[in-house]
Amino acid sequence: MTGGKDTAHGTATETAGRPGWARELLEHLRPAGRDVRRVVDWLAGAVDAEAALRDGAGDLLAGAPLPLDEALAADVASGRIASAAWDGDGRHLRLVRIGHPTGACVLAVSRRTPFDRHASDVVTHTAQVIELLLTAHETEAAGIRLRRATADLRLAILQLLMVEDTVSARRVAAGLWPGLLDAETACVYVLESDPSVRDRLAAECIERTQEEALVVRCPAVDGHVIVLSPREATAADLRSLVGRHPDTFVGGSVWQSLARTATAYGQAVSALAVARFRPDKTAVYAERTHPERLMDPAALRTWAARVLRPLDALPHHTRAEVLATTRLGLEFTAVATAKILGVSRNTVRARMDRAESMLGVDFGDVTVRAVVHLALHTQINLLDGQGPADSAASARRLTELLSGPAVSSWARQLLGRLDPDPRNVRRTLRTWIAEGANAERAAQALGMHAQTVREHVRSAEPILERQLLAAGTDLYEVALAHLAVGDLEQPLFAGE
Repeated sequence: MTGGKDTAHGTATETAGRPGWARELLEHLRPAGRDVRRVVDWLAGAVDAEAALRDGAGDLLAGAPLPLDEALAADVASGRIASAAWDGDGRHLRLVRIGHPTGACVLAVSRRTPFDRHASDVVTHTAQVIELLLTAHETEAAGIRLRRATADLRLAILQLLMVEDTVSARRVAAGLWPGLLDAETACVYVLESDPSVRDRLAAECIERTQEEALVVRCPAVDGHVIVLSPREATAADLRSLVGRHPDTFVGGSVWQSLARTATAYGQAVSALAVARFRPDKTAVYAERTHPERLMDPAALRTWAARVLRPLDALPHHTRAEVLATTRLGLEFTAVATAKILGVSRNTVRARMDRAESMLGVDFGDVTVRAVVHLALHTQINLLDGQGPADSAASARRLTELLSGPAVSSWARQLLGRLDPDPRNVRRTLRTWIAEGANAERAAQALGMHAQTVREHVRSAEPILERQLLAAGTDLYEVALAHLAVGDLEQPLFAGE
């Protein structure tokens, strides 16, 4: 009865030289139907049987558990025999070995009736389809693992550059991208898009730059892609991408040495804020007059070395970690800094607490942060061929550096832009900085609402052409301007 049913099934569904069961089986190879479990379930229905797919260790991958002779199943899985048949206890069993790139599986099919030609053909061809599906799945999985490992490697290289370890960064990059970091200078670009399309945008950046740029999915901001490139042509490549993608923006840094990658990244983020309001959705960081450029370079370097001298007591490697983390921690939040460096938030806070303690200061004070930021970035310039600190200038203090005619003129001109505002925004800004950039405390000191304080500070941003509500270089320059004109008290440091 059963054999006749199988034969009738094969005859009735045969069309154009291919049985109906074969067409059904091939459907499982379509992209939408590639599921080994569905194939095993289909096999059980097609031959009126129970079916199970087990891995080499005997664990069930698909189908229903079947009682098997484990020794026989092990022989099939190991390849000692390719297939086996067994009859007994009212069951007819077939075992078929299925090889794939990382091992082998055993397909077991159990029927109450003997296997005729039709059932045998279905089992044989189903085993072949399962082998194809397993191979395709493992190939795809291997590709995903490779892409993920490559992305992790790119991020690791960027993190090494962020902490100025250019030697290790070049060593890591040399294996996969020879010559990528051979140049002494590079530009950093930050592309912003909807997070849902970021992976596609990153892939297009890699393709467009022909693997001649370091493309990293930003670990801190979901919609950002970071591109570091020593090639001038990269700017045009990225502009063409922005032109094809709506709601995508790009900000770029000026050329910086590889050791100043963190500085370049900050510049690119700053330019990105401008790009959002540009018709072409692109912007490059505009070099402007920074206060440190108006100071005596030798005296400034000597002062910076003296301020940071307490950290010299740390072992070299530890000191480098503390300095790099503090430099980024003054620019970004602890969470963002942790993601950029690939460490925990607690590690970031511990390193900054250590710097704070050894310098004898309180990072809750914006002027303290501004002065440490100035010292740290002055120290970076030592890596750019600016020369060592000048011992002859050792008597110069921050007060003298800020009281020079060029710095004083710059500070008066910058803060003077706020004077025409009848709301006395300049007083609000000064009080807000003095209160650690805390709107609530500033509001209490001024006798106004905290929201009014925030509105005053926000209205000062376009006038000063600097972002103030987000801590970073812009806020610290404004704080230094207040110190230069004497509107705020200068902080004291253990090193001074």
